[in-house]
Parts: sequence; C-alpha cells; structure tokens
Amino acid sequence: MQENIVKELGLSPLWRKKSTLAETPPPPAAAVAEVPSKAVSKRNVVNQSPVQSPVADVSGGIRVAKMNWQQLRGAVEECQQCPLCPTRIKTVFGVGDRQATVMIIGEGPGEEEDQRGEPFVGRAGKLLDMMLHAIQLDRKRNVYISNMVKCRPPGNRNPTREEIEQCLPYLQRQIALVEPHLLVALGKVAAAHLLNTETSIAQLRQKVHDYNNIPLVVTYHPAYLLRSPQEKRKSWEDLKFIRRLLKEH
Repeated sequence: MQENIVKELGLSPLWRKKSTLAETPPPPAAAVAEVPSKAVSKRNVVNQSPVQSPVADVSGGIRVAKMNWQQLRGAVEECQQCPLCPTRIKTVFGVGDRQATVMIIGEGPGEEEDQRGEPFVGRAGKLLDMMLHAIQLDRKRNVYISNMVKCRPPGNRNPTREEIEQCLPYLQRQIALVEPHLLVALGKVAAAHLLNTETSIAQLRQKVHDYNNIPLVVTYHPAYLLRSPQEKRKSWEDLKFIRRLLKEH
C-alpha cells in the first residue's frame, strides 16, 4: 500500500534506496491512529521566541477566542469582515480529527474547495492525502486540516495580509481547540504569516520552528508540487522529518 502511494508521488526509486521506513512493514490499519501521545520534542527548535499573533478585532476578537466548535463554525459561515466574503460560494471551515496530533495549515480554498466547503479536495488534496498516508496519517483519524483564510480568493490568488489578519482569530481558535502537538505549514503564504518571516521555504524546511509554544514545520504546498514535480523528493524528505518528530518524546 505505502509503496503504491510513494510510486504515485513519483518517489519509488527514493523509497527503495534511501528510506529506512521501507524496511519496516506498514502498521496494521488499526494502528494508523496510534500516533504518539506526548508532545513533539522541542529539541533543536530554531525559533526560540514564540510568534506572538494577537487576536484581531474580528467578530469581537475575545468572543471568538471563547467559542466552541459549533459557535466558531457558525461565526465563519456568517462572517462578512473582508472583501472575500461577497465572492465566495461556501466558507471552508476545516476538516478532520478535532483532537488531532497534527494540524495542517494551507493558504486558502481553491475553486473546488469553494464549491464543496471542504479544504484540499481537488488534485492538490488528493496528493496531500497520499503524502499523509505514506507516513501513517489520515485526515479522518489523526490530522486536522484548515487554511489561513476561510473563503476563496478570486482567481485563486494569494490572500492579502488584510484578509489573513481578518480571518486569523478563527484559525487561532481552531488551533486552541485542537491542541495539536505539531503544526505543519504548507507553502510560503502560510509559513510567512505564521512565522512572521519572508524567509524562503527552502531555508525554513527541515527545521522545527515555534508558533506560540507549538512546534511548527514547513514544507511545500501540494499545488506547488503538482506544478513542480521535481520538488517531490524534497517533500518526501520533509514527510520523513515529520514522522521522526512524531516518534520523539
């Protein structure tokens, strides 16, 4: 099963020659959800100072920070705080295990996500699912997936800083409710805003950063990998890095 997944990722030669994971049989289906119960080790964290992201004054700010899941979803669905709201079809709240060990954060919904109201459901979503399965993770069992913004930017452009800041309290509350042991930022937009940096993905990857006392790692967005398949090998190295972190206590 894993070999087929890695083959689909275009990495089968790397899987056979370099990955130590290939020497270990895949865990039984029942074990997929058995990720470490302890927090990821903060050894070698490269950003020792937590990134302070104050809650913006959206939907009452403090009120958002006290919402439960149902209230938060309702607030997102009714939100009219930024220019993305009038052009959306559906808000894209998030999906997955609400007690997940790993929380994945992208930049914003695309066309298919806008129509269905769920993040990462197009070609990039299918690739993301294969990537997760390759390291025994699943969006339905031990991963929660969300985006920096909950509405599709027109033409699939990058969300602006203003749009992200207006939506940030919703994401912050999702993170607080999930209490993940590890955050994974997909792509430059998410990494830049979560870490408040203009550093390139190439320099940020393969390192453990700190986001408000939660370990955070950065890797390429699946949509970028579809456009630049030559980078899939680097992405596979990042996946193995994530798996090693999850095994550390």
